[in-house]
This record gives sequence, C-alpha cells and structure tokens, in this order.
Amino acid sequence: MRIATWNVNSITARLPRLLAWLENTGTDVLCIQETKCSPEQFPADQLRELGYESAVTATGRWNGVALVSRVGLEDVVSGLPGGPAYDGAQEPRAVSATCGPVRAWSVYVPNGREVDHAHYAYKLEWLAALRTAVAEDAAGGRPFAVLGDFNVAPTDDDLWDPAAFVGQTHITPAERKALTTLRDTGLSDVLPRALKYDRPFTFWDYRALGFPKNRGMRIDLVYGNTAFAGAVSDAYVDREERKGKGASDHAPVVVDLDL
Repeated sequence: MRIATWNVNSITARLPRLLAWLENTGTDVLCIQETKCSPEQFPADQLRELGYESAVTATGRWNGVALVSRVGLEDVVSGLPGGPAYDGAQEPRAVSATCGPVRAWSVYVPNGREVDHAHYAYKLEWLAALRTAVAEDAAGGRPFAVLGDFNVAPTDDDLWDPAAFVGQTHITPAERKALTTLRDTGLSDVLPRALKYDRPFTFWDYRALGFPKNRGMRIDLVYGNTAFAGAVSDAYVDREERKGKGASDHAPVVVDLDL
C-alpha cells in the first residue's frame, strides 16, 4: 500500500499535476492540504475517473484538507473534534477516514504567523486538541497515521540554516514540545526510520530561489503508530514534483507499507 501527503497550495492550480502524479506513482491514499476551494469546487469527479473516492473538509479560498483513496473510504470525520476556533470559527484543517487497513488523518496545522500573534496561541491549542483526538487510535493495534503539513520543523537538522529562523515560528520550543507530546501518544516520525540518507526538506519558499538553492524546511510529516511504522518498507520525498512551472511550494512525502 502506498500512502502520501502533499500540500498542493491550491488544488485548482495544481490539478493537472495532481492527476498525472497519482497516475504515475500508483498512490493508493493521498492526504491533501491547502485545497483553497469550496466543497463544490473540489475535483471529486476527475478523481473518481481515476478510481479515487474523496473526503473533503473545506469552506472556500483558504486552508482546506482532503483524503482521496482507491482502497476504500469509511468512517469519515470532518474537522478536528474538540478543536479550537479562530475568529469565531473552526478552520477546515483536519479530516480522517479508514482507507482499507489504515486509519489516516490529513492535517494542516495552523501557521502561527508570528510568536506574539494570536494565531500562534491558536496553533498550540490546535496541536493540543489534535493530541487528544488521536490518542486512542495512536495507542491501538490498527495501523494508524497522522499525515500532513505540520508547520513545525521537528529539529534544527530539518532547516537549511537554523540561524535564518531565529525568532520565528515553526522552530520554537513550545511548538516542538507540542510535537513531542503528540508522539508520546504512541506515534513516531516514520520518514527518518525508512530513509537511508539524510532527511530531505519538504518545503521551499518561492522567493529568493529557495528551491534551486535548497533553502528548505522539513515540515510535512508522517507520524505513525507501532503497527503503521512497523509496516514501512520505504519512504521518500518526491523532489521532482517540486520542479518546473506551476509546482506547489511543497513536495509530496510518500510512504510504502507492507501490510
């Protein structure tokens, strides 16, 4: 089974690349972030033609997440149970479903903006709610994973230059502690486990030649429980999909499971 996560930064803008990528890679389940569309605008019909069912949590031009699967899509939960609100509403940042033998979450963790911004406090509240929501599945025996854009680099090794991020979000002790607390439910970071080389980045800013200069961050993560992590046979970041005209600023993260 092949499962992946990809922040597409607008599914409308990325649709031709997305459809071609699914066909070329043989991905069974894809967790998508930043759809930036309404539920009515989501390309469910085009995906259905390729054999994928869709579960979408979206409200319009900002945020939005989805799960698409060709191995089944059951027990869908839209939104983050018990999640906090921002500006009076819960943003569309989480969707979960059972896809064949695996229970998966697609998450788009709040950015946080600046350390002294209200959105940063919201980010920490959101991560705490995520921990509570996934704790039971994380400790269970069924393969389970939380995949997505976490907007946190777990360590300084996940940054092209730690000095360039001093004073910014994504690297603060509180954010990293929130990730540790999430992993303490029984999850592990499966990408470094599987890779035979240094952890690659998953995000490169469009500005200042971020990708050509490899000035990136690893913020797109796959956290799996014991049953999921033990089945991982391979994992990689598809850097090729970050290349060329019309690419997202994130690359897909792909995990192969022997189940």
